Amino acid sequence: MQMSEHDLWQRFQRYYSTFPSIGLSIDLSRMNFADTYLDSMAAPMAKAFAAMDALEKGAIANPDENRMVGHYWLRNSKLAPTPEIRAAIDDTIAQVKRFASDVHKGGLHGADGPFAQLLLIGIGGSALGPQFVSNALGHPRTDRLKLSFF
Repeated sequence: MQMSEHDLWQRFQRYYSTFPSIGLSIDLSRMNFADTYLDSMAAPMAKAFAAMDALEKGAIANPDENRMVGHYWLRNSKLAPTPEIRAAIDDTIAQVKRFASDVHKGGLHGADGPFAQLLLIGIGGSALGPQFVSNALGHPRTDRLKLSFF
């Protein structure tokens, strides 16, 4: 994309957007697309937004398994489509937090005393995310449990 400085400035002003409420700014001005591209994508984007809205309301996304897909509800249970699902998420999170607290306080322990190791066994996908968080936020001298990945 060969453009003059003036053209680049005009394109920047057109394709730079800020969203202060979520702390996001995005600059599409240097991406190589025609000025008509965004307008041409209006219908497909409307279709994608409608599909996402249906998913958020509990539409069946995987007909083979006949189930809803709402992993994002775990991050914000208020998005769950029913009060029962929201309550199940909130109750499970509370139970997990109580369990972790009991382990850290030593109230729950193994036959040889307090737990010292945690083995994360993946169920598919990548272990890189948990490893990254562990390495970024963990500290070998202060962590209550030594974390290992399988």
